[in-house]
Amino acid sequence: MATTQDAPATDGLSEKGSTSLSDEKQQNASAAKQPADTARAERALVRKLDLHLVPVLTMLYLLSFLDRSNIGNAKLDGLTTRLHMDQGQYLNALTMYFLGYVLFEIPSNIVLKRLTPRLWLPTLMVVWGIVSTLMGLVHNYSGLMAVRFFLGATESGLFPGVVYYLSCWYKRKESHFRISIFFSAASLAGAFGGALAYAIGLMGGVGHKAGWSWIFIIEGLLTIVLASASYLLVHNYPDTVSFLNAEEKELLHNRLRDDNDALSGEKFSWRYVNIAFRDVTVWLYCFCFMGCSLPLYTLSLFLPTIINGLGYSAANAQLLTVPPYFVATVLTLCTAWGSHYANRRAPFVIAGAALAIVGYILLLADATTGVQYFATFLCTGGVYPATAITLSWPANNVSGQLKRAVACAMQISIGNIGAILGTQLYRYAPRFYLGHGFAIGFLCFLVCVTSLNWYVLARRNGAKEALLLSEQYAGPEQDDRERRLALGDEHPTWKFQL
Repeated sequence: MATTQDAPATDGLSEKGSTSLSDEKQQNASAAKQPADTARAERALVRKLDLHLVPVLTMLYLLSFLDRSNIGNAKLDGLTTRLHMDQGQYLNALTMYFLGYVLFEIPSNIVLKRLTPRLWLPTLMVVWGIVSTLMGLVHNYSGLMAVRFFLGATESGLFPGVVYYLSCWYKRKESHFRISIFFSAASLAGAFGGALAYAIGLMGGVGHKAGWSWIFIIEGLLTIVLASASYLLVHNYPDTVSFLNAEEKELLHNRLRDDNDALSGEKFSWRYVNIAFRDVTVWLYCFCFMGCSLPLYTLSLFLPTIINGLGYSAANAQLLTVPPYFVATVLTLCTAWGSHYANRRAPFVIAGAALAIVGYILLLADATTGVQYFATFLCTGGVYPATAITLSWPANNVSGQLKRAVACAMQISIGNIGAILGTQLYRYAPRFYLGHGFAIGFLCFLVCVTSLNWYVLARRNGAKEALLLSEQYAGPEQDDRERRLALGDEHPTWKFQL
């Protein structure tokens, strides 16, 4: 009897043990499944963000760069001849654009912080489209100078505004690649602009207007039309968008909360502006872009003239600008992917600068047409990728929403001093020895400042590592969210991307 009574008890224990083991396996499987499900959901979320944000913003910048650099195409179609301008006056018109750009850069980004992207960015675009159209209606040098100044003022807020805006949606490592895609529109605008200028130039005489006039009018009207549509396509910040459901918004909050300050709801304060101006690395980012800006903008403004000087007709020179810009677009995207994959910035900037230096040396050293044209591929293929990485660097590394907004605006504003200087150097065609020589000097300056910034950021990361290992750091319990946001990129857990 004892044996028969014990058997059911044993069976019961066995069943309980089996059930317990089964439950434990289910819990382990569920725990293992959750990270996989979250990762899958994150990938789907990032794809949705890319679809709704990146194409529209890239289109805006393509039109911006097209409207600022089409004056180089218009020059080949008779702009300076019709307005009775000499080379010095033409260079002054180029410089006037950057004066307006530099003066309104930082104020525009502060306005963006106080208003909304959906209101501010399309409005800027409509206004600069109107100004760009008016360039096709000017009749003298003074009118062109005035219009170029206002074009610079109205376009000044787009690039730093979008760089700041994207940093509010993506993780730090993710935003770098998206900003580089966004900037690739600059080289794409060069390729598109050359082909478009060739086609529009054939309209010379229509409506009693020259081909150069139609270049400004048609491209300006295109900007106005697309700007009007962009009021519906540009979104504000993550909490207010309609294309994300509640679960996706929560996931977005969770993935950004510990990565950056995108959702901190930081209030405007002049204190953060002051902090940006006192940070030495912010100034180094500015000087890095200064090293890029002279070759970047002089290429975009003078490449048609350089190719025309090789003996090609104006129409063929417009078309021959397309291949170098196409190569630059491909290399910009490839470099951005490589930098994203390696999680490094400085080495790619230095490599791009080195490639461009070789191109400029060939432009100076060899007068052969084929060599000169090949050199333009090296120049564009080095300058554009290096600039894309340079411009995304502070968006990745500067923490504090307003500090980052100011830093991005400072980088463009102060860096464009190189562009202002460059527009006065390309006076002596067709070889442009002075301009190309300065381009080499500025690219060498870029290599030096990038190396210095690399060293400074590495030193700061090392100091933070030492602090985390020291007794002064009490551990994660000290790191409440308010403290991390208050310290920004000075917090010991914030690591700078090198």
